[in-house]
Amino acid sequence: MYEHLKQGDAEVFVALDGEEKREAEGLELIPSENYVSLAVREALGSVLTNKYSEGYPGKRYYGGQEFTDQAETIAIERAKQLFGAKFANVQPHSGANANIALYMALMEPGDTVMGMDLSHGGHLTHGHPVTYISKVFNFIRYKMKDVSTGEIDYDEMLEVAKREKPKVLLAGYSAYSRELDYAKFVSIAREVGAVAVMDISHIAGLIAGKAVKNPFDYGFDVMTSTTHKTLRGPRGGIILTRESEELAKKIDKAVFPGLQGGPLMNTIAAKAVCFGEALKPSFEAYAKQVVENASAMAIAFQKGGVRLIAGGTSNHLILADVWSSFGISGHEAETLLDAAGMTLNKNVIADDTRKPLDPSGIRFGTPAITSRGMGRVEATRVAELMLDVLKNGESSVERVRTEVKELAQKFPIPESFA
Repeated sequence: MYEHLKQGDAEVFVALDGEEKREAEGLELIPSENYVSLAVREALGSVLTNKYSEGYPGKRYYGGQEFTDQAETIAIERAKQLFGAKFANVQPHSGANANIALYMALMEPGDTVMGMDLSHGGHLTHGHPVTYISKVFNFIRYKMKDVSTGEIDYDEMLEVAKREKPKVLLAGYSAYSRELDYAKFVSIAREVGAVAVMDISHIAGLIAGKAVKNPFDYGFDVMTSTTHKTLRGPRGGIILTRESEELAKKIDKAVFPGLQGGPLMNTIAAKAVCFGEALKPSFEAYAKQVVENASAMAIAFQKGGVRLIAGGTSNHLILADVWSSFGISGHEAETLLDAAGMTLNKNVIADDTRKPLDPSGIRFGTPAITSRGMGRVEATRVAELMLDVLKNGESSVERVRTEVKELAQKFPIPESFA
């Protein structure tokens, strides 16, 4: 795979070769990570990395764009088809860039955005104080009303929105395991004159695969997303506009020249490939299996007496309170499970009393193990192995790692997806 790199840069080769082995012999449970096909990887490493393509198809600032225009147009048309959008911008370098461009397109500095509180499942780019963008715009937050079920406090959301008059009402999350009431979001947005935006980064693949609801069906104006995670594509971002050409034009100008320079044309080609894969009927089966596997893992954890935030899952991820369940921190749990060959991430839980780098929870999910072909039986077994390590600590690590490696070898990372 890395023949030329091995000859030309042995140091970097060692790092990549080590990562190949780590992924092959372990289980990836971070819900924001997945495996891509070799076709996506080929596009990502293609000749298009050589080309500067500032502007948009048919409106570039440099010559020699006939094939870059072709690749980007394919990506745009497939993204529109996949999500039921009238307009799509496929140039954002990341999900964070997509969100920042959206804010720039729809607001002036000092305007208000209403998004989910980070500790209740939101994302850094939804206005956490540590981000620079929080100094530009005024972010206000909503939370869960009932942590045991995950129900959002929509009454309080409406009350605050009426008082603060946000320009953007932002749905979406990075550590929330239930479906939102999209109709209520849109109703509140319309009542206060806000643009209804959904950050679908975590569930884009589930929406594309019809395993969960599509926010556009409930009247959302815009959706932002990454293209990796459940969508199983390269690392990058997209912005989708349901029907407003005026909004779409503002978004295009905000992405370029407002925020970014030349687009990453090799990444855009890889996005086109992954969108094409997601349009295949087999992707729907994949997306549904992701949700089923997450449900199986949640049930196993609940049988093991573990407290789950929101009481379980309706999507691809699970947030578990290991501090109250096992008396260990999220950091300790992450380290133990990593040693046993199962990679996940520490995570804050709702109104966590512990620090973000040593929180009370762990976040894990099923996109990657499902890509390897695992079903409910295997997902349940993985959960049981996790519980073994969480309950018994270092004494179980070596034994569990052996079984994890055997399971990983039984379900190798696929080179393509039928």
